Amino acid sequence: MGAKRGNSPVNVFLERLTKLPIKVKIFLGALLGVCALVALKLTIMNHNCFFIVSEAIHAAGIIALIYKLFALKTCSGLSLITQELTALFLAARLSCSTFIEANVHTVLDLISLMSTLLVIWMMRFKLKSSYIKDLDNLRLYFVVVPVAILAILIHPFIFSWSLFLRIIWAFSLYLEAVSILPQLRFMQNAKMIETFTGYYVFALGISRFMGLAYWIIQIYLTRGAFLFMAGSGYFWFLAGFLAEIVQSFILADFCYYYMKSFLQGQLLRKMPV
Repeated sequence: MGAKRGNSPVNVFLERLTKLPIKVKIFLGALLGVCALVALKLTIMNHNCFFIVSEAIHAAGIIALIYKLFALKTCSGLSLITQELTALFLAARLSCSTFIEANVHTVLDLISLMSTLLVIWMMRFKLKSSYIKDLDNLRLYFVVVPVAILAILIHPFIFSWSLFLRIIWAFSLYLEAVSILPQLRFMQNAKMIETFTGYYVFALGISRFMGLAYWIIQIYLTRGAFLFMAGSGYFWFLAGFLAEIVQSFILADFCYYYMKSFLQGQLLRKMPV
């Protein structure tokens, strides 16, 4: 778990925090989240910057993986399935944004996609001897097929887009929400968390918090009307918001223990049972 820094004030505070009742912990966590949202709203005037920061942090997490692959010459601790799902949703989103907006989001997605493809190539060919396939046992189609069906059923109704683009855009949003599941299962099966993999998953957690912050602030500013914007379908924005919530909650547990270990002067090596 790493060397501790002794009985520092931070360690004492965290020790007392762990002894609090679960309801108090949930309240404090919610309060901290609200304070963070208020701070973001007051400091960032252009709320579209939330998605730019989110995508930039995601790209930084992938670059950390690339550094690991080239510097340490191993892909141990990494889920190839998660990387393939990531490449799939990025390619889907990029194919839509190229035709629809072609802005800074498109550039960041392109960087993330090329970086992810490099990770996949390294894992499949250059470092395949260090890839533990038996631990990466969540089937790709178990994730992709339900997501594809959901995208066909619930997608935006923007008349300037073709039906194909609408379904692909919804597919990319839903797939992103669950793409980290194979990586979390891999770490659970391995009963350990490799350092750079921890950096990557934590970066995804921060990235999703920024995305969720955008949704919550927009819903607050429009008094809920943002979820039911005219011309986009009554279920689409609500489904998108729920997808952000699902992904944030999937990563919340990991990020909590990662931050707790970091404040204690340790690296998170495994998730508590």
